[in-house]
Order: sequence, then structure tokens, then C-alpha cells
Amino acid sequence: MARALPVLDGETPFQQDYMPVLLDVIKQLKAGLVDSLHSVYVFGSVARREAKAGMSDLNLTVIVQRPLTTSEQSVLSTIRWRITSRYSAVSDVELKVGVIGEVLSVGAIFTWGFWLKHCCICLYGDDLSTRFGGFEPSWDIAKSLNGDIKDELSNYRKKVMATKVVQNYLDYCEYIGKKMLWSCFSLVMHREQMLALSIEQCAEVFLKYYPEKEQEVERLFVLASRQQVPKKATLFMIDSFGGWIVSEFDRIDRKIG
Repeated sequence: MARALPVLDGETPFQQDYMPVLLDVIKQLKAGLVDSLHSVYVFGSVARREAKAGMSDLNLTVIVQRPLTTSEQSVLSTIRWRITSRYSAVSDVELKVGVIGEVLSVGAIFTWGFWLKHCCICLYGDDLSTRFGGFEPSWDIAKSLNGDIKDELSNYRKKVMATKVVQNYLDYCEYIGKKMLWSCFSLVMHREQMLALSIEQCAEVFLKYYPEKEQEVERLFVLASRQQVPKKATLFMIDSFGGWIVSEFDRIDRKIG
């Protein structure tokens, strides 16, 4: 029988390097989105208390009352810039924005419901994770986690092709390398009956079922590590292994439904 997935620890204090960052970002979000902010959540390495100062991103989920205006979107961009400029512990700020009506809709149970319940910790506002019961690992959840991989591969292929700035190129490589590693885990999550909490764990679990893909996984870690490789190598991984991930996902979906 499948067991409910664990939730993140919401009681233990966050790492000291990140406490002032979290307090500041909440203050800025409250001031900048005064008419639309509903709640704020942290996810990723900071939420797991595994962040490395100067290397880890600050990953936040921001739930708003209504779609943001162009002005409010600009406010978010400004907040991201301010935080990364002020705090050396944070390499970047990722903001995942959701509108409360969509978040609480029936169709979003396996996407937003799972995300808030098992991947986030509420920092401010009405904690929407309490609206959902515990989730069991399933193909439906795997699909919700992996659903945008085809579009992401296409988008980042274009970005890699177009960029002439090394910093941007390394950002794109890191992102798409990690994205493919998480998608690899999505392929086997329903079989393993667990939730991976790091890209290392994603790789370990994935290779239990696809040991022949060890070389491809090693190459993804090179991309994720920001080691500069030729563009043609990155594009090859996006086209070949990324294409395989998409086709394998479709194959399993046809089998399971």
C-alpha cells in the first residue's frame, strides 16, 4: 500500500545566513504587492535547510489574489534584483507565482495542491497547504511535476542558441541540467513510492531503473555544475537525452493513462 509522502519541517529554524534574507523579502513583497499578495512560501534547498551560502538560490512561491499587473510584475523583478544585490548568501531568487483561484481549483489538486503540501513551507499569510490532505506518490503527481519538460527543452534550446553572454549561458545550462534530472525522477517516482529532495537523489533513484543512462546523467551534472562546455554539447543533451525523456514519458503515460 502506498504511503503518504512526507511534508517539510516547518518548525526548525532556517539556516542563520538566510533568516535576514527571508525577513527582508517578505517585507518587500508585502509593500510591493499590497493589494494582491495572499501568501508566500519557501521551497528548495533553503526550505530543506541544505542551502550553501553564496551558491544556493532562494526559491519562493508567491500566491496572489488576482493576475498581476505589468507594474506588479516589474515590482517582482526589482525585488529579485534587490535581494541578490544585498545578500551574498543568495546566488539568485526564483519566484513561482500562482493565482489563488487557480491554486484552489479542482483541476489543480495534483499540481498546486501537491506542490504546496509537500514541497513548500509557508512564510507569510494564510497557509493553503492546510487545505489539502497528504498525497501518495502516483503517476498523476509525476505528470504534474514533469508536464512542462517539452516546452522547457524547446525554450532553453532557443536561449542557449541565442546567448552570447557566458554568465547567461551557464545559467541556462544549470537550469536545464537540473530540470532534466528532476524529470528523470518523475519517470520512476510512481514505482519508487517516494519523493526525491535533491538532484543527487533524483539521479540515484532514476539509475536503479535505467542503469544504461549513467553517462547521460553524468553529463547532466556537468551542466548543472556550471562547468562551461561547448554549446554543441549542451544542445546535443537537450535534443538527444531531452528528447528521450519526453518520449519515455509519453510511452509510460500511454501505458498507465
